[in-house]
Amino acid sequence: MSWGTELWDQFDNLEKHTQWGIDILEKYIKFVKERTEIELSYAKQLRNLSKKYQPKKNSKEEEEYRYTACKAFLSTLNEMNDYAGQHEVISENMTSQITVELARYVQELKQERKSHFHDGRKAQQHIETCWKQLESSKRRFERDCKEADRAQQYFEKMDADINVTKADVEKARQQAQMRHQMAEDSKADYSSILQKFNHEQHEYYHTHIPNIFQKIQEMEERRIVRIGESVKTYAELDRQVIPIIGKCLDGIVKAAESIDPKTDSQLAIEAYKSGFEPPGDIEFEDYTQPMKRTVSDNSLSNSRGEGKSELKFGGKSKGKLWPFIKKNKGATPEDFSNLPPEQRRKKLQQKVDELNKEIQKEMDQRDAITKMKDVYLKNPQMGDPASLDHKLAEVSQNIEKLRLEAQKFEAWLAEVEGRLPARSEQARRQSGMYDVQNPPAVNNCAQDRESPDGSYTEEQSQESEVKVLATDFDDEFDDEESLPAIGTCKALYTFEGQNEGTISVVEGETLYVIEEDKGDGWTRIRRSEDEEGYVPTSYVEVYLDKNAKGAKTYI
Repeated sequence: MSWGTELWDQFDNLEKHTQWGIDILEKYIKFVKERTEIELSYAKQLRNLSKKYQPKKNSKEEEEYRYTACKAFLSTLNEMNDYAGQHEVISENMTSQITVELARYVQELKQERKSHFHDGRKAQQHIETCWKQLESSKRRFERDCKEADRAQQYFEKMDADINVTKADVEKARQQAQMRHQMAEDSKADYSSILQKFNHEQHEYYHTHIPNIFQKIQEMEERRIVRIGESVKTYAELDRQVIPIIGKCLDGIVKAAESIDPKTDSQLAIEAYKSGFEPPGDIEFEDYTQPMKRTVSDNSLSNSRGEGKSELKFGGKSKGKLWPFIKKNKGATPEDFSNLPPEQRRKKLQQKVDELNKEIQKEMDQRDAITKMKDVYLKNPQMGDPASLDHKLAEVSQNIEKLRLEAQKFEAWLAEVEGRLPARSEQARRQSGMYDVQNPPAVNNCAQDRESPDGSYTEEQSQESEVKVLATDFDDEFDDEESLPAIGTCKALYTFEGQNEGTISVVEGETLYVIEEDKGDGWTRIRRSEDEEGYVPTSYVEVYLDKNAKGAKTYI
């Protein structure tokens, strides 16, 4: 099966066929190129999708990823990022191993095809030239033969005419002989050219054209093989990333299997546990007994009518109610006193850990500078040791500041955890020093109170009900019989009572204690008959009267 023998007369069709083969190859290259673009676009979209849902650093959203379900989702995002990387690998490999290689091969193929068909046309033109020479010699031989016949006939006619002179007859005879000689010469030339043409024609159809067509056939078959290899490579490049993609999917499955509802439930407890005890029962107050107080104009019975008396709470129950119903959205105090005990402990512990890390970092830097200084001392040519003194002093100063800061938070943490007395003399002096350094923290420490059950959001319908109760509670605060003093207290720090139910105190001021801390961190005090409220227990030093009714020993 050879194009040279089977298709010896199909030069033009072979030219069209090979051009079609190159067009097919270029079409396949275009297909692969578009596939690589799709893979890159898909990978980019996957990466953007993964980035879009990644938690933002130093945000509340980042804290949520402590839960196992959120961790599984984060693992899915990371695996999808790796998954996108494999599609980028597919695109890169297809570009380098298929698109670029085939584009180079197409250029070589075009040059080879052009060369083969150029040789074919050259052979074709040569045989056409030989054919024209043959035709020209044949026509000349035919013309000379006719001229020789006419000259012979003219000679015979002159020779038969008795009226013609002998000289004219001789002239006609010589002319006829000359024409016969020319015809013989043309015959010999025609015969020679014919033999040459036959030889060239035989070479053309049995040697030159078969060789050229055979080369074209081999070229075309190499093109077909190359397409097959490229298609196989196309599949193999996809297959190569399947194991890695499988590992990505296995990672997602593993992350899904790691989800533990019990662990998430425990994390929710740790995140939101306030540390408060549930409120006790409200004692019954018998209003049929004579009242030992003067009903004020703001009492519930006068201002709201008897129909709302069921909203009133007894004086003893007020200590169990959280004094702040509305959430103050001011700055968070430095000691996190706006948080419930358990949450405050966690925040303080976290702050202590952060400060210890910073201290360790600064100490490592100090050690590095010290070592560098020692090197400079031993090798003065490397640098001036005195040039490091300023940096060393600066780092030491930073370490001291961080240590003081850590001690301050450790003192607060110890107070929360109960490792130290509520306010020892040393702690007071220490806190006093810190309060001088950080006055804003003192003034804001009572802000942003949460209720013991953690539900204070203004959007909740439950809070609306609590607000009503709080209003009645505030009105009754002025109406009820004044509670007896159970001791005295001295203000350790200035406190600005900006929220409902609180009272402002000045450092050093002495006041009466009418209700001790119920475990919520607040003590109820009185300045005068008409001025009383709550202050943070940590802001006052309490001296209880042991003989007072209901008084407890203060530790």
